[in-house]
Amino acid sequence: MNAVAKLFAKPLVLSPERRLEADADQSVVARVQAGEVAAFDELILRYRERIVGLIYQMTSNREDAADLAQDVFIKAFQSIRRFEGQSSFFTWLYRIAVNTTLTHLRRQRQTTFFSLEKLQEDGSTAGLIARLTDATGADREIFARELQEKLNEALQKLSINHRTVITLFEIEGLSHQEIARIMRCTAGTVRSRVHYAKQLLQAELQAYLRS
Repeated sequence: MNAVAKLFAKPLVLSPERRLEADADQSVVARVQAGEVAAFDELILRYRERIVGLIYQMTSNREDAADLAQDVFIKAFQSIRRFEGQSSFFTWLYRIAVNTTLTHLRRQRQTTFFSLEKLQEDGSTAGLIARLTDATGADREIFARELQEKLNEALQKLSINHRTVITLFEIEGLSHQEIARIMRCTAGTVRSRVHYAKQLLQAELQAYLRS
């Protein structure tokens, strides 16, 4: 059994909050699978905003995010009878969303968006945060816009998989194990991709500061 197969063979450890969410989802899923089609609307209401937000972070296009989110829920509804609960509905739905968006990105070759507000504030980026904080008025707006452009340029140098992982980790706040299940890889691979993506972003931004 390979590492990915082993990952899916053992239960995912969820936080108490996520466990309550998963149990509530499973109850609704069971109703849909039993023929109560209208119950699926509850899942759409529960997750639509989060799915649209995730896709927007990956595409930087609000119209695409709305359209792709609709596709995601259509696919989920069409496949829900095959959902066996081996992972949480949340993880299963996010996997559909990520795969749908990755297919779109590969076709469109679009740039991934990464918000400055979500950049992790650590020692290597402290100079950027300080410079942004010290700037005022028009200077701050210009610097923030330039810095955002540099972030997007840096992200273009990442593979789609690396961009997806750092979006799920930094923007969505998912754990390494949750991302591993969504991306169908190991938690170690997730950590490696996040680390590599951060290193590249930090190097690119530090170079910008020194210029």
